[in-house]
Amino acid sequence: MYNNITDVAGITVGHAVDKQGVTGCTVIVAKEGAVCGVDVRGSAPGTRETDALDPINGVEKVHAILLAGGSAFGLEAASGVMKYLAEQQIGLFVEVATVPIVPGAVIFDLLIGSPTAYATKEMGYEATQNAIVGPFDNGNVGVGYGATVGKVAGIEHFMKGGLGSYSIQGMEDLVVGAIVAVNAVGDVREPGTKEIIAGSRNHTTGEWLDSCALIKQYASIQTTPGANTTIGTIAINAKLTKSEAKKLAQLTQNALAHTIYPVHTMFDGDTIFVLGTGEKQYQLDYLGQLAIEAMEQAIVLAVKDAKRLANVECYESIQK
Repeated sequence: MYNNITDVAGITVGHAVDKQGVTGCTVIVAKEGAVCGVDVRGSAPGTRETDALDPINGVEKVHAILLAGGSAFGLEAASGVMKYLAEQQIGLFVEVATVPIVPGAVIFDLLIGSPTAYATKEMGYEATQNAIVGPFDNGNVGVGYGATVGKVAGIEHFMKGGLGSYSIQGMEDLVVGAIVAVNAVGDVREPGTKEIIAGSRNHTTGEWLDSCALIKQYASIQTTPGANTTIGTIAINAKLTKSEAKKLAQLTQNALAHTIYPVHTMFDGDTIFVLGTGEKQYQLDYLGQLAIEAMEQAIVLAVKDAKRLANVECYESIQK
């Protein structure tokens, strides 16, 4: 077990970063195809192919999920993902071509790097080419490279976010894995103690500003619209219908509500995908509980393992 989403059979993960531009992308590949559902809960999303995942529509399986930086520009990286998969004959076979189905979502990470840098087609190709089963770092990796959190009081008070992944072993051979890019407008708290571990902070005094309290005090959020968003994927080696995958994506949003304060704001585009890769059925609420717990831990790891970058403080750098 690698304690990440690649513990789920049929899933590989690859990353690419632009260190100069401070952005990146992460690709979750399901080579044999996976049933997929999505839930978009934030009000400033940047997504592609989410309509295809509606249970009433005909696409049955997807072949990769793209999580990318660069705001809407970063959706370009999906073309690189498709190019690589098509070269490997991975995708939906039609009479004249192989068409990979690649839904995706983006975060706005233009605040600490170049405002013109974004995940490109070439980076999408590279990340897909790099996709493997095995260990990978959390924090400043892939789509999490330029992620930040705690922007309610303005960017002068924010901290470093990042990428996190975690897996949970269920009954029999069941494995539930989560991967997430945490770039929230709000603060990140431990799900049990509710202690703030990253967020809006007075970097002179070390005092947490408490984003929820600030919103009530000033009746507004002092940040750039859309400059945020938490996006992630759950993978489960269980048999799912598209409707069940969508429901699990909805349930998994509870993990964001348990760890990010505030969440699902007008400034976030919070989006969760769910992939089902197995043949055995399980009770949906059972799968949902495991998915919530895996996503909670992935969110915590994303910020705890983040590193200081471009003079932006991180969890590690503020420890006394």
